[in-house]
Amino acid sequence: MRTRSLYLIIPMFALGLLTSFAAYAFSAEEAVVSKRVEAFRIAQMEQDRKALDELTGADLSYSHSEGRVEDKAAFLANATSGKSRTLSLQYKDLSIRVVGEVAIVRFHWIGESEAIADGKKSSTNLHILMTWQRQAGTWKLLSRGSTKL
Repeated sequence: MRTRSLYLIIPMFALGLLTSFAAYAFSAEEAVVSKRVEAFRIAQMEQDRKALDELTGADLSYSHSEGRVEDKAAFLANATSGKSRTLSLQYKDLSIRVVGEVAIVRFHWIGESEAIADGKKSSTNLHILMTWQRQAGTWKLLSRGSTKL
């Protein structure tokens, strides 16, 4: 009798685990977007203009937490100016939802940077909302907004 109960409990436990993990797993399309988001994070850290240019759409609207909004040209110029360097940058609690040709991406940005001129360090703690759009078969960042936490 005891063995029979065990045979029932094990599959139920396994199903419960699979269901829990499935909630955190990305679909195939979300996984593609996730890779683009990670490439963007790395390009930001490295101030890689070529990579940032490739990852962003021509109509980019990039909004900062203090209210400044940049188009693609201004974003690329400022993100790769060399006026500061990123010491660390994490995108935590990433969530991605693909709706047709658009992906809604949210995460918690935790970063530390250093000004080149005076060595002053600063920390950022933000909530980020990104909109990615499939353009000619490739996911491009269309907009980004941030809120200080």
